[in-house]
Amino acid sequence: MNVRIEKGWKDALGAEFDKQYFATLSNMVRREYADPTHRTYPPAAKIFAAFDSTPFENVKVVIIGQDPYHGPGQANGLCFSVNPDIDIPPSLRNIFQEIHSDTGAPVPASGDLSRWAAQGVLLLNASLTVREHQPKSHSGIGWETFTDAAVHAVAEKRDNVVFLLWGSDAIRKGAFIDRSRHLVLTAPHPSPLSAYRGFFGCRHFSKANEYLTAHGKTPIQW
Repeated sequence: MNVRIEKGWKDALGAEFDKQYFATLSNMVRREYADPTHRTYPPAAKIFAAFDSTPFENVKVVIIGQDPYHGPGQANGLCFSVNPDIDIPPSLRNIFQEIHSDTGAPVPASGDLSRWAAQGVLLLNASLTVREHQPKSHSGIGWETFTDAAVHAVAEKRDNVVFLLWGSDAIRKGAFIDRSRHLVLTAPHPSPLSAYRGFFGCRHFSKANEYLTAHGKTPIQW
């Protein structure tokens, strides 16, 4: 895997690229993309899109997902995000519904969240690749170690970042974050299976903006 990543992230994560787990991970990912018996998502050029779309020095909010969408044409390297011409998935539809209820912002017609990424929202999946129609198929191959390092880098080298952790996996991934230094908001996952257990009504989006504003940062246009 030829790692081309935004310079700030390369500096923050440079040590990871030299570790044995990353060499093993890279070889496995290369084989997966080269295997003609299945497809792997997102497109190889988009594997590190979350980092390239939100430079390290610009990160104001972190949202953690599980792994990329595994249907054709969906994944674009940003968690919960899909390409503009793709139907909005149920979890993202619920996110948009909560934003509308919370802030009054209209529900977008597109599920492409690159506009959030451009404003400083790091849309990070725990695993950065997946086989077509096989959710979590690349969990446990090393991606979690790499993305843990990314979360640690933000938590340790930046100040006053908002972490939005939805669902037990994301909450565990951010358990170490210093709550006196950052705002950590947790809720059930926005999927249809759990959104009604507390994601709806969490008001994370207005709370995030209130915190950013209080610390002299520009709020996110959700």
